[in-house]
Amino acid sequence: MQIYLPIAEVSVNAFLLLGLGGIVGILSGMFGVGGGFLMTPLLFFIGIPPAVAVATEANQIVASSFSGVLAHLKRRTVDLKMGCVLLVGGLAGAGLGVFIFNYLKSLGQVDLLVKLCYVIFLGIIGGLMFIESLNAIRKSRGNSAPPQRKKHNWIHGLPFKMRFRVSGLYISVIPPLLVGLCVGILAAIMGVGGGFIMVPAMIYLLGMPTKVVVGTSLFQIIFVTAFTTLLHATTNYTVDMALAVLLLVGGVIGAQIGTRIGTRLKAEQLRILLAALVLAVCGKLAFDLLVMPNELYSLGAVGGH
Repeated sequence: MQIYLPIAEVSVNAFLLLGLGGIVGILSGMFGVGGGFLMTPLLFFIGIPPAVAVATEANQIVASSFSGVLAHLKRRTVDLKMGCVLLVGGLAGAGLGVFIFNYLKSLGQVDLLVKLCYVIFLGIIGGLMFIESLNAIRKSRGNSAPPQRKKHNWIHGLPFKMRFRVSGLYISVIPPLLVGLCVGILAAIMGVGGGFIMVPAMIYLLGMPTKVVVGTSLFQIIFVTAFTTLLHATTNYTVDMALAVLLLVGGVIGAQIGTRIGTRLKAEQLRILLAALVLAVCGKLAFDLLVMPNELYSLGAVGGH
């Protein structure tokens, strides 16, 4: 069944969009990731303009993150104080990211920026995940104990300290603000929640306990992506609600299936599968950019000289 997406200005099969939402939902349930960093490139592949894909996927992340936060609030695994500090940086980053996005859109370069960001970040993240997964598999076979994470580092000596009781930390607010700022910029430019950057930063950089990291990350992501969606909708008019609804329905159904599949696989197997998938998407984007550019540029004389 073909439907016309007025904002994207393309006709797409509705079942294809439901299927994409379902696939990313399955991956989300299996691997515990939001899926935005995979969904947005997949939308590129089926002809959705990057500006629309970024703004619309940010809208979908709000709903999925809200559902996750409710579950974590019931378990009391959300550090609201830390979440608010991250949120201040995130809102500032989102505003800056949308400004950069709009400026490059006016120059006609936003599609290139978005795709380059995905190639760089997916390549780095996929590579690191793949290496870490191989090391984890080797250690599990060797039955060696995993290294203990250090509780304190140079970051904990910075000024403007604040006590975060839920996380059991007494650290400077500067690192959380900077982490939030970076994630806000990524959310605006790439249409992702930023959890794949924020979660490792909260664990290894800030030293937060793993049990409160996911819930706190989701809390911040809700407001940053909602703010990003609002900015894109009011300045770019690139949020396509029909597209968002179809992806969301497919994602909700797929997440239930993925959760069941994920319980049957080992953690190391899940991580290496996700890493391989991330690298495959990165490779496809890089191939499209290098081999088949959408726009050809030429140099010529200006003004008839």
